[in-house]
Amino acid sequence: MPRAVTSLSLSHFRSHRRAHLVVDARPVVLCGPNGAGKTNLLEALSLLSPGRGLRRAAAVDLARRPEALGWRIGADLRAGDRLHEIDLRAEAGQSRATRIDGKAASQTQLGQMLPVLWLVPSMDRLWLEGAEGRRRFLDRMTLSFFPDHAGVSLDYDKAMRDRNRLLKDQVQDGRWYDALEARMAESGARIHAHRSTALDLIAEAQDRAETAFPAATLAMIWPDGAPLSATQDGLAEAFARARRADLRAGRSLVGPHRADLGAEFTAKGVTAAQCSTGEQKALLISLLLSNARALRDRDGAAPLVLLDEIAAHLDEQRRSALYDEICALGAQAWMTGTEAHLFDALGGRGQRFEITETGGESIVAEA
Repeated sequence: MPRAVTSLSLSHFRSHRRAHLVVDARPVVLCGPNGAGKTNLLEALSLLSPGRGLRRAAAVDLARRPEALGWRIGADLRAGDRLHEIDLRAEAGQSRATRIDGKAASQTQLGQMLPVLWLVPSMDRLWLEGAEGRRRFLDRMTLSFFPDHAGVSLDYDKAMRDRNRLLKDQVQDGRWYDALEARMAESGARIHAHRSTALDLIAEAQDRAETAFPAATLAMIWPDGAPLSATQDGLAEAFARARRADLRAGRSLVGPHRADLGAEFTAKGVTAAQCSTGEQKALLISLLLSNARALRDRDGAAPLVLLDEIAAHLDEQRRSALYDEICALGAQAWMTGTEAHLFDALGGRGQRFEITETGGESIVAEA
């Protein structure tokens, strides 16, 4: 059954004082000049999933300036034969609040209703930069399959921060570490299991697909090259063994927080870092499509897909292939671009809006 946002309303969100879009389940194209507010619309949609959205912004930074009155995102979500009302808001100086069908809800509940995937231009250098960005990319893929992954990761991070404080203060008494390491081991084992399963599901989706985009072979890798234990007991032992080295460093050097995502262009047998810029982009798109395909096969409905400035970096053949694959998936993809002609191959299979900016305010109009 289809799963799509059918209306989106913004109030004092980023550059949008007011915005309201009514759409159907087809792909949505947002065209307009740079700085008009196209990406701000995608960011609002990305907040319909657990986490801090595609820019990882704090709630206070999302409010329109200079008013800083707080902000609101309202969305109607069609999931099968049900329509849900989603309300996200943050009053000035307050954290984000979520309501689904008029009732307070958690971000995990939101993630269970609507998996959201995205690619943004900052990801183009994913394979060339540090491990943190790739780990975040891995966790976003994982979160789409396991909405509780964010909460588990927060539990792990909190225990690790407490352990790091002990290490920084050079606390030697092992009893102070035991309870924290037990918590880290419990959460860490779940993190590892979630990530491993997500990679397996994406690999299976790639194997089943005939696509114009190259397949990527993915694997978790570790700083010292030795795989980390996947079990709770094994992790607890690893944390205990690492205490002496961690005391010297003043921080935790072992654990799921040190994982990296390795990728290889399968057909060529070369790492993603060694590929051309165009090949690296194509690999990212391939992974997103495989992620979406795996979710559709599991749930019977594709996730929401957000693609910021995606068409500008693809040749005509790959642009056409991308639109064909999105439509074949049955995914509602929201795509931005500065030039309307880049979406000509989509034709009547999509719906279009023009985004302009006047006096520091974004204006949305149906094209």
